Amino acid sequence: MDFYRTLLTSVTCRRAAWLLTLTIFCSSAQTVFAQKGELLTLPDAIELTLARNPELAVFPLQRRGLDGIGQTAALRPVLNLGVETEYRRFGEGGSNIAPDPDDDADNEFELAVTLSSVIELGDKRRARVDVVNAQRDLLIANEQAKALDLLADVIRRYVQVLAAQELVVLAEEKVSLAKESLSAVSARVSAAASSESERLHAEAALATAILGEQTDKSMLIYYKHALSASWGQPGENYHLDSSELYRFEPSASFEELYARAQENPAIARFASEERLQSSQLRLTQTHSKPDVGWYAGFLKNRAVDENTVLAGFEVPLFTAKRNRGALTTAMAELDQVMLRREAALLHLYPQLFLAVTSREQALGTVSTLENSIIPKLRQVLKEVDRAYRSGRSSYVDLIVAREELLDAKRNRIEAARSVLLFGAEIEQLTARPLGPMGVDSSK
Repeated sequence: MDFYRTLLTSVTCRRAAWLLTLTIFCSSAQTVFAQKGELLTLPDAIELTLARNPELAVFPLQRRGLDGIGQTAALRPVLNLGVETEYRRFGEGGSNIAPDPDDDADNEFELAVTLSSVIELGDKRRARVDVVNAQRDLLIANEQAKALDLLADVIRRYVQVLAAQELVVLAEEKVSLAKESLSAVSARVSAAASSESERLHAEAALATAILGEQTDKSMLIYYKHALSASWGQPGENYHLDSSELYRFEPSASFEELYARAQENPAIARFASEERLQSSQLRLTQTHSKPDVGWYAGFLKNRAVDENTVLAGFEVPLFTAKRNRGALTTAMAELDQVMLRREAALLHLYPQLFLAVTSREQALGTVSTLENSIIPKLRQVLKEVDRAYRSGRSSYVDLIVAREELLDAKRNRIEAARSVLLFGAEIEQLTARPLGPMGVDSSK
């Protein structure tokens, strides 16, 4: 089963193409699912989740927020308009007699108008814009990683529904076999060939099988609700193609898978984060260059009919020295990103290795059960049932043969589920199909 065939385009391209693909997927998924009614495929589940899951809806809002931050970052320094007035009155000898308002010798009025701003040195505006662009790239990487995590969860739930459907079928088979055993025991008891205790035992076994069937059906309902909750519509009015549980695609070598895993969005986001921290460092470095403040204007004195031109500038001192602490912090944060990436790769290696080896082991288990164990146990049950009906075998032998066959079939279902779950984990880690590059592994 090629889990990510429908996802690769949307998580590996830039956001604009991703949104276009997503829009197409959303409309087609809802239409296809409506047409099929009760049949749900994995592409349907993935596309419905992309269309409706609220965990992905927050990213467009964050992108709008970054657009606003980008507009602010691109602004040039503010231009300030200053107006200052001064009115002075003069009296003779400090008397309280009010001066003549028309006498300029006794009244003086000044008006000063200035414009002021700063000149940013070190290309600070470009550095701010670069930081916002790096934040956008990191947001895209986070969105892709979140989409992979979310869809991996959808795939796991899808596999659980597949396995639960098969377990219900197995439970129904167990009930059917218990009924056949009860019929055979009842016939022998009626013929006085077996004791009444065997019939009671068979009746208890049938009741136990019915309880197990009810439990498995309840679990199937739960897994269906959990799957459909991924796109916000919990329900159970659908079914899956159970044969998908046994469709396994060939896997690439571990070396090839590990090489892919190092480029998956969860690891690639560290590159985006590193670019962001580098931009933050460059912005911090620009703060070591002081901004030059300036002003210009004129001063008018009406009393003496005098106009004065004003101009000046100011430069903060010791800016580079005061910025050393911020530079140290920015460089430390950049180094931390690199170390976190190395730590993630160290954790990725054993995680991927365990998933690959466990999947191979589960594949071997499925193959052995299908080709060797189950056919033989099925034949054993036929022989023991025939022998029991003819009185050549005991009831205990019949029960043991039946349980061994049912256990083998259950183990096959569990092993097949493990194959798909480990495959989903591998594809989540690599963000690629399992098969070798250049090989079409679609089913």
